[in-house]
Amino acid sequence: MREQAIILREMGYTLWQLRQEAAGRDETPKAEPSVSIEEPAAPQASAPVVSVPVDAPRDILSGADDDRRAATIAALDWAGLTQAIQECRACGLCARRRQAVPGVGDRTADWLFVGEGPGAEEDAKGEPFVGQAGKLLDNMLAAIGLRRDQNVYIANAVKCRPEGNRTPTAEEMAACRPFLLRQIALVAPRLIVLLGKSAVHSVLNDDRSLSALRGKPLSFGAIPVVVSYHPAYLLRSLPEKAKAWEDLCRARQIYRENAKSAPA
Repeated sequence: MREQAIILREMGYTLWQLRQEAAGRDETPKAEPSVSIEEPAAPQASAPVVSVPVDAPRDILSGADDDRRAATIAALDWAGLTQAIQECRACGLCARRRQAVPGVGDRTADWLFVGEGPGAEEDAKGEPFVGQAGKLLDNMLAAIGLRRDQNVYIANAVKCRPEGNRTPTAEEMAACRPFLLRQIALVAPRLIVLLGKSAVHSVLNDDRSLSALRGKPLSFGAIPVVVSYHPAYLLRSLPEKAKAWEDLCRARQIYRENAKSAPA
């Protein structure tokens, strides 16, 4: 707890607990109606998967025949998915990228964090969240006992850097969405944390503001979803860090409750 308090002070947080935690573990929180986002059923882990050969069909790597492309991506294994992301030419973001940024972390993680898109440092290194926003995210993870390489997987709504670090367009997110959906299916997390509006749009297909979605019981299929602010936004809006900490506490509570109810 002392180490956690030090981390939170460095992040500018005020250390506090959710009311139900502070009142004691015997207090049963009131049930909330769950808001489920309708999605096609994700492929089961036992479904056959394929790798993309070097001479992959152009409809996988380009935007041609969207339905066939999405169906093909939905059957890829990790190796094939990574190669398809790296070679993708389905939107204009590929023209100026140094490299695509598929994702990083534990591929069997319980926690999946989804951001918006790579920045300049991520584009250079090929890994999401490695700049100042990445350092803040690492501190946020540490504050609730997590690390990006242990039980956490991190991905983005788009896999290539939008020029000038602008917000990705709806078309760009649509081109990358089959990749993100396949990552969700392969990781099969117990909880998804969406960081920023682009992540919300890509996963939940919801254009409402973050303030309208924060704290609401959301889900992607059967997977609970927590909505919060992107770390880059928090660097520009320091007062919102307290709200982000509230979101993390809520995510941790949901995760713990689900872990208790999960079959042994």
